[in-house]
Amino acid sequence: MTNTNDALKIIRRSIAGDLELQKLVKKAFINAQVSLIIYDVRRQAGLTQQQLANLIGTTRSVIARLEDADYEEHSLSMLARIAAALDRKLEIKMLPKELA
Repeated sequence: MTNTNDALKIIRRSIAGDLELQKLVKKAFINAQVSLIIYDVRRQAGLTQQQLANLIGTTRSVIARLEDADYEEHSLSMLARIAAALDRKLEIKMLPKELA
């Protein structure tokens, strides 16, 4: 095994034999992706968290939680509300495991 400074390679090696840990890492990665998408589209729209909250009928603290990479309660209905408010199309895909 060669030495590397690549953090992703190091993580993959360290969890290679632990299926439960691999599931947790995948879940955390998905949560982080969703949070980043919400943050990015809000910023691209030039909105504050409060302004987005007002558009979808919620509070700023809900938007802040949704943009937190550690938040695990993202819902499809909330994502659909955000997409509609920002005039975006929400697309959900299921890919074969080898592509995921």
